[in-house]
Amino acid sequence: MQKTFQAMMLGLGCIGLALMAQESNVVLPQDKGPDKIDVSAYPADIQKDYKLFSSKCSKCHTIARPINTLMTRDGWERYVKRMMHKPNSGISDSQGKDIFTFLMYDQTNRKDKNPKAFFRALSDEEIEKLKAQK
Repeated sequence: MQKTFQAMMLGLGCIGLALMAQESNVVLPQDKGPDKIDVSAYPADIQKDYKLFSSKCSKCHTIARPINTLMTRDGWERYVKRMMHKPNSGISDSQGKDIFTFLMYDQTNRKDKNPKAFFRALSDEEIEKLKAQK
């Protein structure tokens, strides 16, 4: 139960962190991480979803941000829906589903196997420090 709660809080924190950073032009630690994934071992349909994800999601923020962020299933679902509603995102309902499919596959098959390699949500104080550096 405690792990489930922690995972939910991590997901919610990442959503808030990502949204806050996008709106305030703060550079997150995730933004400085790798900006691509070798998906050659992923199923063909997931590789296709990765290409869509890369092209659509890089319009508003670094592609490194979602690549290097851990989130729960609910967190990714909320995040994708929110991004779909951003002005000029150009993400249709079917594209949003494909992006979500990629994010969940990647979360399950890459990130969940080594969560320590990815970034935790920052506290409000850490975000304020980043803003102050601008």
